Formats: sequence, C-alpha cells, structure tokens
Amino acid sequence: MKKIISFLFVGLAVLSTQAQLKEITLKESVMQQYRAFYPTHTAGVNWIPGTDTYVFMSADYKTMKKNGVKKDAPVDILTLADLNTWTGSTFTYINVLEWKDANSFYTSTEGKYFLVNLTEKKATALATLPGGAEGDELCTVTNTIAYTIDNNLYIRTAQNAETQITNFEKNIVSGKSIARNEFGIADGIFWSPTGNYLAFYQKDESDVADYPLLDITTPTGSAINIKYPMAGQGSEKPAVGIYNLKTGKTVYIKPTGKADDYLTNVGWGMDDKYLYIAEVNRGQNHMKLIQYDAETGALVKILLEEKSDKWVEPEHAPYFVSPDMFLWMSEKDGFMNLYLYKTDGSFLKQVTSNKWVTQGIIGHDVAGNIYTVGTGESPLETNYFKINIASGVQTRLTAEVGTHDVHFSSDYKYFYDSYSAHATPNIEILKSTAGKNLRTTVTAENPYKERIIGTTEIGTIKAADGTTDLYYRLIKPSNFDATKKYPVLVYVYGGPHAQLITNSWGSGANLWMHWMAEQGYLVYTLDNRGSDNRGFAFESVIHRQLGTVEMDDQLKGVEHLKSMPFVDGDRLAVHGWSFGGFMTTSLMLRHPGVFQVGVAGGPVTDWAYYEVMYGERYMDTPEENKEGYEKNRLMNYAKNLKGELLLIHGTIDDVVVMQHNYALVKAFVEAEIQMDFFPYPMHPHNVRGKDRVHLMTKVLTYVLEEME
Repeated sequence: MKKIISFLFVGLAVLSTQAQLKEITLKESVMQQYRAFYPTHTAGVNWIPGTDTYVFMSADYKTMKKNGVKKDAPVDILTLADLNTWTGSTFTYINVLEWKDANSFYTSTEGKYFLVNLTEKKATALATLPGGAEGDELCTVTNTIAYTIDNNLYIRTAQNAETQITNFEKNIVSGKSIARNEFGIADGIFWSPTGNYLAFYQKDESDVADYPLLDITTPTGSAINIKYPMAGQGSEKPAVGIYNLKTGKTVYIKPTGKADDYLTNVGWGMDDKYLYIAEVNRGQNHMKLIQYDAETGALVKILLEEKSDKWVEPEHAPYFVSPDMFLWMSEKDGFMNLYLYKTDGSFLKQVTSNKWVTQGIIGHDVAGNIYTVGTGESPLETNYFKINIASGVQTRLTAEVGTHDVHFSSDYKYFYDSYSAHATPNIEILKSTAGKNLRTTVTAENPYKERIIGTTEIGTIKAADGTTDLYYRLIKPSNFDATKKYPVLVYVYGGPHAQLITNSWGSGANLWMHWMAEQGYLVYTLDNRGSDNRGFAFESVIHRQLGTVEMDDQLKGVEHLKSMPFVDGDRLAVHGWSFGGFMTTSLMLRHPGVFQVGVAGGPVTDWAYYEVMYGERYMDTPEENKEGYEKNRLMNYAKNLKGELLLIHGTIDDVVVMQHNYALVKAFVEAEIQMDFFPYPMHPHNVRGKDRVHLMTKVLTYVLEEME
C-alpha cells in the first residue's frame, strides 16, 4: 500500500479554535454542497468569437460582464432588465446559446428564440415554439429550429413557419436520443454545416415490451407505460433519417446487419455531402464506421472496422480537421487515442499513443494543432493538451496538478483555466497556449473555514490480482484520535463509466460523508477494477461476470481497512446506489458477515431484468452467458443474509425498474429472512430535490442505529 496524499479541508485547527466553528448539518451537507459551500468561481465563461475578449456572468446570472487578454477590470455589458426590455420577454437569467459574431448572440426562454445585438442594443425575434416542444436544436446558419412534439419531428423557421417532418404512430419515435443514451448518445437532431439537411435518429419500438410504472397521483392509480428492452428480449430497431430542406424529402438509413443493431455517433463532414455513422452489432463486438450520401442515403463506403472479443464501444463521432481528413477516437490499443484517416478510408497515422485516457476533442486551429481533454499521467486528474497533427508533438497546457475546466478562444491562442485539487478550492488563470500565465482572476478561499470538518486521505492499494493499483479515499472526523477504534461506512459504486475519487476539491466526495464522519465514523471509498479512466484492460476485466472482480477488489479494500489500528473491523457498513446498490447487496449476500449493515438504493438484482444496451455489452445475453447471469442473480443468495439490510427504490424508476427490488424482497420472504424496504413514491432512479434530505437521513440514520 502506497500513501499518496492527505490533507485537511480546514487546516490544522486546534481544539480551542474548533470550538468557535459551526457544525455542518445533514440538511446543509445534502442541499448546500454546490451552493453555499461551493468555492468562489466565475460563472458562464464564454469567449466572443474572433476576439481576445471573454464574457462571464454575475453569480445570479443577471449581469453579463466582459474582460479580455489586455484588460484587468471587468465591464458590465448587459443586464437582465436590458434583455427583457429588448426582447419584450420575461427572462429570469441571462443565457447564451451561441455567439453569432463579435456583437451578437442567440438566446431563448420558454420556447422563444432571439438574436441579441449588444452594439445596436436590440433583439430580433426568431421562432416561437408551440407548447409541448422538446429537444429543440437551433441551426445558427439559417435560424431554423428543429424540435419534437410527442414522438414526431418538426422544424420552424425564423419567419415562424412550421413544417412537420415525420408523422408516425406511437411506436415510431423520431428526433430523440436512442439506445437509452448509451454509446455517448445524448441528442437526436443533427443539423448539417449549411443547414440544408437535418439528420435525426429514429427508433421503432414495436418489438420492445411495454413496462408499467404506477402513477399514484390519479384517483384510482394508473399505469405509466414505458418501453423497456430487457437483456435478451426484443429491442428497438434504429434508423437515421436525413431531411432535405430544399426538396422536402426524407431518406432513411438502416443498419447494414440485423435490424436491431445500433446506429451510433452520427456526424457530418465539413460540407453537406456525407453523413457518417458508427454501426455496432447487437453483440457489441464489431463496429463499422460508414460514409453515407446525404442526398440519397446510399452507403458510399465502410471506412474502418473494429472488433473485440469483449466489446467495442464508440462514443465520439469522427472529428474533421479538413474536408478530406478526420480523427477517430479508439481504445483499440488499450487506451483512448486519436487516429487520422482520409475520407476515402485510407489510414494515415496514429496521432497519439498515450498510456492514459483521452476523453474528448475540443477543436483545432489553422496551424494544424488539435486540442484535447484527458486525464494525463494521473487518472485522478483532468488536463488539456495541444497536439500537432503532423509531428505528433503533444504539449500539456494545464501545468498545475488537479482537475481543470478550460474555455478556449476561437483562435485557440488563449484559454480561461479553472482548476481545483485535493487542497485547492478553485484557482482561475487566463493563459496563452504559447505557455504564458497572463493573470490570475480568482483564488478561492476554503468555503469550510468557519465549519467543523475532518480530513481526507487519498492512497493506493493493490487489487485482488496483486499487481494493479487501486485508488482509495478515507475521510476521518475532525477530532480523529488514532488510539480509538472507529466504525466504517464504505461507500461504493464500482461500475463502468464512473470514477469516485479524483484530484479535485473534495476529492470527489459528497459532503454528507463529512457529516457522517463527525458522527464518529470513517468513510471509505475504493475505485475497483471495472471503473472509469484507467484504460480498456482495467475496465473490461468485468466482462461476462459483473460483480465478481469488483467484489474481489472491494474485499481487498476491507483487508486494507482492517489493517489500520484505528478501524473497528467488526463494525463495517456499506452503502451504494444503482450499480453501487448491486454491489452493496452482492457484498451483503455473497460475502455474508463482512459487513454488519448495508443500505442499497435502486439495486440491480438480476441482470436479465436490465436493459439490452448496457447489460448485453458487459454480460452478453442470458442465453449466451447462462452461468454468468445465474452467478450474479442475487435472489439465489437471499438465504445467506447476516446483519441488517435496507433496500430503497424510487417507485417510477425507469432505469433500474422496481422489479429488481420486488423480486429480491420476494426471495427474502420465501426464505423467511427479515430485512427492511423503503419506497420513494413517484421518484425515478434517484431521489432529488428536497426529498434527497429525507433519503440521506433515512440511509445514514439506518446505519447509525443498526451499528449500535
């Protein structure tokens, strides 16, 4: 075990000083972490295109200010009152959708779109969307807006003329994200660069079962039917439509393989000629990047293919650096890296060969440099890089250790960098990509300086394989005494695409963990193998056996805890939500006696009840992997429970449907095993808003009372 860093939020406060400080309440810890206790920061930073000037917002978003590379005092340029006067509307805050030029920007409120000109001090009204419009996407070239109403797609011009693009029955959904937002899919509408074409996702859900959720707000209760494709069952059939605004015609692209394969990562080339789609087979082990003719929808060429004996998961559309060259992001060499291709499919070069994860492409400049975001050498960090495409020379632009958030000027000569680290609340620096720090604009104070709060330690242990480093976080109370024995709450997630421990202010922890520590607990978290930002081998070791390797690593975490002289190894609790709920319940049932108390929120209890897209990637189908599904079906282990277990679920959860918890509760009843169950009526997969205080009170009170 190698200790990395330990630090104090408050500093070395002696007891006499601590007596003057206030405790953080549980309600404050839940509701105020990102409000009253959020470090001082600059809101809404956005560079004005073609200039060396950036704008930002007042803390209440009611005043727009500007500053620049050569200035050192911000100037107010727009107030909320001005915006409402110019638009004749009732904005409650200033929002910038996109800058059109150095003087004007697009904005919207309540379905009304405007182009605001700061020089002329006026706003031009664009389209006003009808009631029920969703997912609206503005084309700034033509000022045309695409949107959906129910399951169909519409466009509305700046002259407020509306055209209905699709007209299908309820099982055909157009213009919305598909594949349950897997493969990096978040949107369903894609304007071409000139605005002459509109590409959109479509899904046929005729073969997907209706899943009933109970709405208790109606007098007799009523069903909310959702489409939920469970692993191994009927799935949606995708298509991509391309609507030609000049001819009014739509062509459709469907998978080249089976009808329920996936169409992902839709992207346009630099002109309107071609559309690019990454097609993935339902088995998710074969991907083809395909070029299509935008006019006809005809397949032009398969540009590249990737296969894996585990999974292939494209999450980024091709990024074009010129009309005939694009970058493709792939982790085929073990880490997400950049590869350069010509649009005829010719492979040119591997641009990066990092042994760490590139997370995204930000943009490129006229000098042939690409700008990216990724972890860098430490998987706990977020950094930004400049890479010369021709030479492959890579320069880290964010020199300071920590987690960075960067906004680049339109010419990429300057950037605004906001970063934090374990012991750094927030520092903001205006920089040049040539390597100069121009000025520091914010140095935030410790937002907990007047509160009692404990310490956080970050370190590493070896995974169950004996070689892989795993990061842990240990939170101690402010009055920690190494001669005492402390009970421990282990907070767990453990699943793919999640990382709980980062080199950022708070180290990725929730503030309620510090409240729990002040009740006389240690709070421990471990990012096991299978979690995010460590490369493909680290993540894919879970294939076909979700829960097995993850639990092995978490049990190594328990060994680490028990090796500490100040840990009471007989008083351990575990809590997690979603995949963390699955992990919590798995640890309680498959390794009984390790933890005395468990609280599992929204747990998967049988991967056969989970969705096709996620479940089949990691587990294959129930028919293909009978042993894997059977081994991780938690109902099989209900009789093993030792200790106290509380199961929690939102009653209209459309991600991990409540069937998971019901099935497990039924197994406990049949095994004559007592446990506890608490539903949150009319809450989906997580409990948010003010009710979250009730949730965390329920969770932590249960642990405190049952660990007595």
